[in-house]
Amino acid sequence: MADPVRPVPHRPGAVSVFFVAKAAVFALGFWIWLLVLVLNGDEATGAHVLAATGAITTTLVGVVLGARLALQRSAAVRHAELKRLLVDISWNAFTAAGNAETSGTVVPFPSVSSDDEHPPRERVSVVDRVQAGERPGRDRGGDRRR
Repeated sequence: MADPVRPVPHRPGAVSVFFVAKAAVFALGFWIWLLVLVLNGDEATGAHVLAATGAITTTLVGVVLGARLALQRSAAVRHAELKRLLVDISWNAFTAAGNAETSGTVVPFPSVSSDDEHPPRERVSVVDRVQAGERPGRDRGGDRRR
């Protein structure tokens, strides 16, 4: 029998890849503009400063967004793998409990306790407790004053 198709893990990125690509295009444009200004041989003007600032800023933004995207993707892969492992562990424990021949190999799930384990307690209503002199609410122990 073939393995059931597992859902594709959440892969962040469509919007993030767009912004990384957009920052890369702007950075490329600024670097080309700066290169053209420098090759013209004019003295440094405000356009040179603007092109250099834009090139550096958009390059840094692209690097930061790219690093963030890479971290998100690796975290998504780790999270999907962890979920897959938890499902495998729980499934293996379930099948081991069903296939166990002796009770010592598998820890059984808690079941309804028998009367032998816990002696029966007398149930007392809240009204009876108040009439008996107990304070309503939780007993926090000690003699605390409010």
